[in-house]
Amino acid sequence: MNLYPKILITTTALVCSFMNCHATSEGNYPASPITNPTTALPFSSPQVPESVMFCGKKIDLTRFDRHERMDRELLAFTYMHSTSIQTIKRANRYFPIVEPILKEYGIPDDFKYLMAIESNCSPLARSHVGASGLWQFMQTTGKEYGLEVNKNIDERYHVEKSTVAACKYIKAAYKKYNDWIAVAAAYNGGQARIIGQMQKQQTDDTLDLYLVEETARYVYRIIAAKIMFSNPSAFGFRLKASDLYMQVPYKEVTVTTGIADLAAWAKEQGTTYALLKNLNPWLRDNFLQNVSGRTYVLKIPVQEKMHYHNTSIVPHDKRWVVE
Repeated sequence: MNLYPKILITTTALVCSFMNCHATSEGNYPASPITNPTTALPFSSPQVPESVMFCGKKIDLTRFDRHERMDRELLAFTYMHSTSIQTIKRANRYFPIVEPILKEYGIPDDFKYLMAIESNCSPLARSHVGASGLWQFMQTTGKEYGLEVNKNIDERYHVEKSTVAACKYIKAAYKKYNDWIAVAAAYNGGQARIIGQMQKQQTDDTLDLYLVEETARYVYRIIAAKIMFSNPSAFGFRLKASDLYMQVPYKEVTVTTGIADLAAWAKEQGTTYALLKNLNPWLRDNFLQNVSGRTYVLKIPVQEKMHYHNTSIVPHDKRWVVE
């Protein structure tokens, strides 16, 4: 039995009834179901600045293509609410670790925003192609810049060591380009590709290159992140200090041998296996293999200081909070 004609007629009737579906004097358009526009949600477009500083260089954003690219990224940060807010919260934990390392290696502080868009400030981030950690290293690149990567240990997830590796990569790229914006673009597009396109398109300004969409957006996303972090409340993010993620106090334990059972070892240290893995995400198995006798430093949370109810959170950047 064919029921589709009856269903179609009934459905059409319901839709027309709901939409007040009848011809008007100005054409055959249905009346709007919204009778009181003041009840609509208040959406707005963030303001695109005329210029912005990135790594000490002033970038003009008044040209139509640059203005519109920046507008797109600012809109994305504005209306991807949960991701943007959580990135700011995590930054309170990880920016204080990353910033001194960038400074030590002579990398501009603005590159922390590159890390922010790469991983949303999550050391556990992993892309669909296998890029991992705060700085989203591929396995081969991670090994090339001194990280141990195998099934047992993956230092791409190590906050400090992966940041050092990122600094080495960025410094190597700067030697080729002598331009921080080009270095930032190359972090996504690859060093060879950016150099090749500069030669092919006869320009040394990275922002004037015609690139694949992901790489073309990349630098603008970094700059948009910097703008957002500089004034979250302008994006509608009104955070209190207590909303930010705490910096978990820990003690360090140095080991030079393997650990057969990390759960048992964690218990001996006065913590749990889950908390051990939380502070040491580079441990990828339930044991630590150490045939070569390397030295590893494991973080153990300080039990009495790891609770929010008895911790006063100090914002790493006062601009992030409204109180």
